Amino acid sequence: MPVHESSPVPTHREKRRKKMERNDDEIGTENRKAETPIVEDIEQDSSLTPNGGSIAGFESLHRLLCASLSPQVFQEVKRLLLGLNCGRAVEPINLPDPAKALSAKHDFDLQAFCFHADKEVLRGPQTVRVGLIQNSIALPTTAPFLDQKRAIFEKLRPIIDAAGAAGVNILCLQEAWTMPFAFCTREKRWCEFAEPVDGESTQFIQDLARKYNMVIISSILERDVKHGETLWNTAVIIGNRGNIIGKHRKVDTIPYGFIFNHIPRVGDFNESTYYMEGNTGHPVFETAYGKIAVNICYGRHHPLNWLAFGLNGAEIVFNPSATVGELSEPMWPIEARNAAIANSYFVASINRVGTEIFPNPFTSGDGKPQHADFGHFYGSSHFSAPDSSCTPSLSRYRDGLIISDMDLNLCRQLKDKWGFRMTARYELYADMLSRYVQPDFEPQVIADPLLHK
Repeated sequence: MPVHESSPVPTHREKRRKKMERNDDEIGTENRKAETPIVEDIEQDSSLTPNGGSIAGFESLHRLLCASLSPQVFQEVKRLLLGLNCGRAVEPINLPDPAKALSAKHDFDLQAFCFHADKEVLRGPQTVRVGLIQNSIALPTTAPFLDQKRAIFEKLRPIIDAAGAAGVNILCLQEAWTMPFAFCTREKRWCEFAEPVDGESTQFIQDLARKYNMVIISSILERDVKHGETLWNTAVIIGNRGNIIGKHRKVDTIPYGFIFNHIPRVGDFNESTYYMEGNTGHPVFETAYGKIAVNICYGRHHPLNWLAFGLNGAEIVFNPSATVGELSEPMWPIEARNAAIANSYFVASINRVGTEIFPNPFTSGDGKPQHADFGHFYGSSHFSAPDSSCTPSLSRYRDGLIISDMDLNLCRQLKDKWGFRMTARYELYADMLSRYVQPDFEPQVIADPLLHK
């Protein structure tokens, strides 16, 4: 049958795009025009590597699956990958036009979702709106340090403005957001980015917290001027009135040559060259919008960190991070989701984006040739809920703001449902740990008497 010019045969690209539009009714962003062009043949295109940060030409795994599967199959895959919240898929929410306009103007990914809780008779909903920002650096690492820092300020301002326009109550920035993640280089000059808790970046954030009545978590390289100018990896918690509520210092660092979980080497992480292990315990900060805690970056690999924040009453635990794809990406969605389930609280995971090139090549004692970059920071910031549901993630390579409404009643409802706190045997764990830290500790191993006969 002849085809009229007014009715062209759909191309492979057009079919795939139409499929994505049918499937993806919960991406939650109005930035579809900024989506990476859809590749024509995922199976045959040799250029579909992590170069540039995309996954086979897509910004995230969620968008790749959405475009590649039939609507029915996609819904089932999404149910298995993202779970169900109160028996249904995590729902997108529509954001105010000013927030969407800022996203379009400044080209950052914008997504928003809602976690529900069951309706209760004696308590009303305790809904809080939470936002996470991921970003790349703004200038090359060869630029003057002050220029780099100020450029990041200006880059983040419109994204924070979008969070404010969207009515976000609590906002968290990524780990060491004021600087390149230069801890791979072992060069001490990057210590110049360190600042006191009440330094320039905190003052910048305080103004925005007051403006938007927003609690903001700001992760910085802290210079402790009262204790010999010791450096720390610190999250500063700024209240919605612009006051400093408190701070938390990163609990676990990755020492040169080994790490505390007995892996002999982990990529280019040389953080103990710069700052000390934290000394602030596992504090929970009671804010105007709920009880929050901060488990900075590498702390997510330690289940007891997550447990300690839960024992102290956290309702939302933030995990500002800087991690690269080759090292940790398969672990990224698993650890946060497991922590949310095991501890009956929400987890907010933030990771920076981009590949940062440094002036001087470095090595890492792993036998690889010298190189000038850490690897690709894969973004993919997202939220996890105590009922095992989670949101799709932000872009793997673009700046972004992800927002979630979460009813904190869900935390207690899941404690009641599963009884993890009630059925745990903390006295046994405490006894085991107290014996383990002793020099004469003997593991409790019962050998088969016939093993060596």
